[in-house]
Amino acid sequence: MNGLGHMTHERCGKCFIHGRKVMYAGGSVIDPMHLAVLRTILTRLRGSDVTWAVTGSLGFALQGMPINPHDIDIQTDQAGVYEIERRLNGYVTRRIVFAETERIRSHFGAAMLDGIAVEIMGALQKRLPNGAWEPPVDVAPHTRIIEVEALRVPVLSLDYEY
Repeated sequence: MNGLGHMTHERCGKCFIHGRKVMYAGGSVIDPMHLAVLRTILTRLRGSDVTWAVTGSLGFALQGMPINPHDIDIQTDQAGVYEIERRLNGYVTRRIVFAETERIRSHFGAAMLDGIAVEIMGALQKRLPNGAWEPPVDVAPHTRIIEVEALRVPVLSLDYEY
């Protein structure tokens, strides 16, 4: 095992292949299509000033949690969410709009790449117990880089997520 707790494989050094899926220590299973979509996103965002990170089930799985992700969630700031939408033009299924529920609000949109749903959230805020909204999350201090299949993927740290 390496420092990330991933099982070693001579090809990627962080995982082993189980059928068509990439399996990580801890039991998470990531379909290679998720990694292909991440590669597309990383390529499309190359050269931008957007600070972003994978969150949700794929972020957990990439960090070794026993979760099988079904989509990709991306978190960024307000400017970043619109830049990501612009760079994923042609894949966008829901244009970015400001959306609010009782407990959370953000600039939110969605895309579909190779059958994988991608949700994009910018300037995410959570409601505090007193009813006020916390300031928008700055993802940069909560981001760590996970290397998988020759990709350097920014993810929100488990310390932040929990």
